Amino acid sequence: MTRIYYFSGTGNSLWSAKKIMEIIGGDCELVNIGSEIEKDVITLQADAVVLLFPSYGFGLPLVVSRFIQKTEFNTAYIAALVTYGSHPGGTLAAAGRLLKRKNIKSVFFGRIPAVENYIPLFGPQKEKTIQKRLALQREATEKNAKCIAERRTNRINLFRPFSAFVWLLFTLGLRIFFKRYRVTNNCDGCGICEKICPVAAITMKNDEPRPVFSAKCEHCQGCFNWCPRNAINFGRLKPGARRYHHPEINLADFSSL
Repeated sequence: MTRIYYFSGTGNSLWSAKKIMEIIGGDCELVNIGSEIEKDVITLQADAVVLLFPSYGFGLPLVVSRFIQKTEFNTAYIAALVTYGSHPGGTLAAAGRLLKRKNIKSVFFGRIPAVENYIPLFGPQKEKTIQKRLALQREATEKNAKCIAERRTNRINLFRPFSAFVWLLFTLGLRIFFKRYRVTNNCDGCGICEKICPVAAITMKNDEPRPVFSAKCEHCQGCFNWCPRNAINFGRLKPGARRYHHPEINLADFSSL
């Protein structure tokens, strides 16, 4: 049994997770990290465990960090893969340090370039850039899947102080980021944002069908990138700005996993 634990907002990491499962074949299972994190104790029993997550502020999403810290890994093989838009920074190093504290020293670390989805900061990506990054993601995902199937391991530099500092600033920002989401009158109360949120940070008001954001938000960008009416904005993001989610992932992929 190979278990692939993923965290995904716009579908980049989910697409790679599904592709790796397809390539590896056999007895393989996909698990959303967000659905596991509320458990008091997490024990993973598997022949192999793959952790697949995006880079947030040059580090791990908080939910992924908490997941690794509270999990007991009963497995002979672990792979940690990061998807990233601009640069992964020290994301894998952060995962490596957490695993090392659990006395797990033999790990395969892999990097997977993907389309940049942090539109409020980097802006909408041009179509040519999107297609180029999708091709890179496919190639890197296939290579990493082969390495996992062959049970390869490698080593990386775990000392990344600058990335740790940037990540600290990002995590401090999470305390207020959720307050900067705005909902326009285009919202029709469809509830898609609530359904796809990987950490259940969004609830719909009973008296008025509009999303309410909570401090559980990981700032994954899923809500405004998936909103069919572009009704959710963040910061200085313009209402008409082009949104992004992986073109081969749809809402059914999120609701069925």
